[in-house]
Amino acid sequence: MTRTRSPFAAVILAAGKGTRMKSDLHKVLHPIAGRPMLAHLMATVATLNAAATVVVVGSGREQVEPLVTKAGGRVAVQAHQMGTGHAVQQAEAALEGFTGDVIVLYGDVPLVTAETIAKLLDRLHGADEPAVAVLGFRPDEPGAYGRILADGDVIRRMVEYKDASTSERSVTLCNSGLLAVRAADLWALLARVGNDNAAGEYYLPDIVMLAAADGRASVVIEAEAWEVAGVNSRAELAGVEQVWQQRRRARSMAEGATLTAPETVWFAHDTIVGRDVTIEPHVVFGPGVRIADGVTLRAFSHIEGASVERGAIVGPYARLRPGAEVGEGAHVGNFVELKATRLGKGAKANHLTYLGDADVGPGANIGAGTITCNYDGYGKYRTLIGAGAFIGSNSALVAPVAIGDRAIVAAGSVITRDVDDDALAIARGRQEAKRGWAVDFRAVAAEKKRSGG
Repeated sequence: MTRTRSPFAAVILAAGKGTRMKSDLHKVLHPIAGRPMLAHLMATVATLNAAATVVVVGSGREQVEPLVTKAGGRVAVQAHQMGTGHAVQQAEAALEGFTGDVIVLYGDVPLVTAETIAKLLDRLHGADEPAVAVLGFRPDEPGAYGRILADGDVIRRMVEYKDASTSERSVTLCNSGLLAVRAADLWALLARVGNDNAAGEYYLPDIVMLAAADGRASVVIEAEAWEVAGVNSRAELAGVEQVWQQRRRARSMAEGATLTAPETVWFAHDTIVGRDVTIEPHVVFGPGVRIADGVTLRAFSHIEGASVERGAIVGPYARLRPGAEVGEGAHVGNFVELKATRLGKGAKANHLTYLGDADVGPGANIGAGTITCNYDGYGKYRTLIGAGAFIGSNSALVAPVAIGDRAIVAAGSVITRDVDDDALAIARGRQEAKRGWAVDFRAVAAEKKRSGG
């Protein structure tokens, strides 16, 4: 999505201590769908081609700054928390010389969409040329949110809950804190904001009433309550995660995937799922997963950093770790784990197997209980299994080792040397049979039991 109108900059407030999270990790770094809340927001802003993104940090800034820098943002510091107006003011130096629009967002409100941000910016440039465009919402329980009193979409008054009268508190239209304003207006208005209120803080929403005193109206547009849900506690984090997941599940089904029990499937922020994919209950995706068309993911599988090609079957109870590549039509069965392993087209590992740091050729068949011994306590090494090879059950392949095309490894073997194409490899102790031994054993055992010996 791109804007062809006035350029805009985003100011994201992330200076709060987040004490209610009871965590050593900064609040805005807690993940939703495997991605920090702040990263969600910065990625959304990036889709709109922001001219600049400034993140206002404070307590715990050393944790936040690396993420901001990596995402191409700028940092401003609020050394003392003196309200939202004061926080935004700290971004002025970082935006010196910028003359476009400014959108104010919050690092702990990660679900606001690019579409809503675009609407807010567009409304700022409506024919009536409002001074400020504010994002409002109507929660089921307005609680302690600031209230917006409006005629149509024109704001008559904005008031913090602490300073609101009983009648004003009965209003259901609440202030999300998100707003759009021209840069020139923003800094001039913020310079006039005072702290004569119940909290003794400098409130950002006060710029609306200051503009009104100058004879310039401001407007409100409304968003769904889920989109501006904030996170101040672990319970609220879980609630926002649930909202994100519900929307992602719905999107997957709308795009042609079957989720047999949608509420049990958990996506990561970047999961890619093709058409005609079937996802059974309790499948969990970590970051970095791509699922091609026609794949079946059976129940209780965990997939992270992996790709699965068309027509493959994974699970139940399978684990694909980073670097796993499951080829077209391949099978990964129950209690099979793949790590940094390529499973070729049509290859099968159906039961109780660990394949780490391996290349498995097309059509190979890996028997139950097989493991690649890829780590010697100091380094990791690869195992190569050729096309059409058959690995018998309960075999251990000690890397580095190569099994040739169409080779067969006998069940129970420990393979430490390369196996040629079309060869049979047997590496196990010789079986012996002592006729009648079991009869004698039972007789001796029974006599000991009778005599108490």
